[in-house]
Amino acid sequence: MHVVLAGGGTAGHVEPAMSVADALRRHEAAVGITALGTQRGLETRLVPERGYELELIPAVPLPRRPSKELLSVPGRLRSAVATCEGLLARTGADALVGFGGYVALPAYLAARRLGVPFVVHEANARPGLANRIGARLTPHVATATPDVALPHARHVGIPLRRTISTLDRAVTREQALAAFGLDPARPTLLVFGGSQGARRLNETMGEAAASVLATGAQVLHARGMNQQVTLVATDDEESARYHVVEYLDRMDLAYAAADLVVSRAGAMTCAELAAVGLPSVYVPFPTGNGEQRFNALPTVRAGGGLLVDDADFTPEWVAAVIPPLISDAQRLQRMSHAAQSLGRRDADERVVAMVGEAVAAKEAAR
Repeated sequence: MHVVLAGGGTAGHVEPAMSVADALRRHEAAVGITALGTQRGLETRLVPERGYELELIPAVPLPRRPSKELLSVPGRLRSAVATCEGLLARTGADALVGFGGYVALPAYLAARRLGVPFVVHEANARPGLANRIGARLTPHVATATPDVALPHARHVGIPLRRTISTLDRAVTREQALAAFGLDPARPTLLVFGGSQGARRLNETMGEAAASVLATGAQVLHARGMNQQVTLVATDDEESARYHVVEYLDRMDLAYAAADLVVSRAGAMTCAELAAVGLPSVYVPFPTGNGEQRFNALPTVRAGGGLLVDDADFTPEWVAAVIPPLISDAQRLQRMSHAAQSLGRRDADERVVAMVGEAVAAKEAAR
């Protein structure tokens, strides 16, 4: 069996694809796997690091609004579809799984033309154009959150890294606190904003640090590459409890150490925090089509998190909301249970099962 995974562009597309690849290999060590991407995406680094074959096709960005660029899309799309058809034929692909992004649409169209069954996975609460089209061409559609407006949608969650999907926070907590040099007697606030979204969180949390530290809590804050966190009005003892790192390469340990999280609301972040049951304050990144807000809403409505607009995430807001929350262990426990009720730890297995269904359906139709 050979499966092609079309998930290029951002980590939000590539990481779920790699998690599905790992799950496929767990089921059948001999399965052939080819990842499909573009030269400009993170897949050029992430896919080889995970040990999978990567094939590149020309990127076909789809403009969000009518523009002159729209006129060139049909020609570039035809070329990309032809490239995908060649790849599917050359590898003898039995199935395709697409995760949206620049590579997904030509892959869906190529699979449709060749009769290769395919699964669409949509990570965001608001689907992109590629997956909106793909979902009309296959009955096998997986979504990260309930009530996504796609035909045939089945809520499965987002395929997560095994270090996250198998994480037991309570069992791992002592190891995690020691790894970051944190005090096991104090509650821990975890702050991270990714690469592009970190600056606003860094500035606000730095100015509000004294109000959070005054509760006796400690902070683990990933500032992002080439970013800074400047603590305001904190003494030496308080500053020592505010741990700033550039990057967290062990998110499983960061989650295990945390009692409360302040973060952006990317689809992967929301899925991971729900899966491990972490109470969270979501600050959606104010760009795109507003999908980050919608990603966080199911958890917030269930009582597992709070939602604050980027413009309202001020030091004054933090000082009013975070200290009483980080100090209330019972409320944090209730929020944890609420978040975990929406979490899906087995999304990778569910997508693999859908691949099996798609292949079986084709065989039955012959």
